[in-house]
Amino acid sequence: MFIKTFIAYHRLNRVQRTLLWSGGAFGLLLLFILVAYLYVIVTLPDVDELKSKNPQKTALMELRLKQAAEQGKKLRIRQYWVPFRRIPKLMRQAVRITEDASFYKHHGIDTDELWNAMKTNWMRGKYARGASTITQQLAKNLYLSTEKSIWRKVREYFIARELETNLSKNRIFHLYLNVIEWGPGVFGVEAAARYYFGVSVHQLTPSQMIRLTAIIPRPLTLDPRSRNSRLLWKCRWILRKLKLYGYITTKQYTTWLKNFQ
Repeated sequence: MFIKTFIAYHRLNRVQRTLLWSGGAFGLLLLFILVAYLYVIVTLPDVDELKSKNPQKTALMELRLKQAAEQGKKLRIRQYWVPFRRIPKLMRQAVRITEDASFYKHHGIDTDELWNAMKTNWMRGKYARGASTITQQLAKNLYLSTEKSIWRKVREYFIARELETNLSKNRIFHLYLNVIEWGPGVFGVEAAARYYFGVSVHQLTPSQMIRLTAIIPRPLTLDPRSRNSRLLWKCRWILRKLKLYGYITTKQYTTWLKNFQ
């Protein structure tokens, strides 16, 4: 049988052989995609418990502890859970319009922002702009690593969909504000308020809220209390967005802008 198959193969012309190999390669690709999809589905975390249970540890916390240990350092994790209603409305608005303005409209993935990010990265020839929603960022913080890879993004996508399916938008946002990294060992908005400004989150001034929001993309390299030019630019940008969305008045904008000059 093998000999007959071998002879039949060699009787094919070049085009026929190419088509045969292409079909085989395509079949293997489909098989790989199917196996990868099934693996992702089978290994999805159970997010249903997050409806009423606050996670005490996240994948990012574990990663930071491991990194510190490898460097011979001891890292203290600071995190204090705070109810959603205790987080000032202005703080929530500032974070949302900065990190994911369409949060309450999409289902975990902002396709418009994703497309714009892909175009920007293609034009610049490098990874220059992300498009992760608040839900995707929560998925990464809770269950994944910080590596930039297609495989991680695929898992992030499916976990984000699970979060959106099982939890309310406010619950997702509540979890996000309580677990994201805000500095070395600092996780969650309450810990950030205490660590940087020595007050509880509901005691933050508008200027302090905006400063904390500004460091979210770079929590390990920016200090919200500094006069860093990049930080001050981001604070002014956030303030303009707050005014644009109608969350603050023109008078408030003019008054608070003086803090970031």
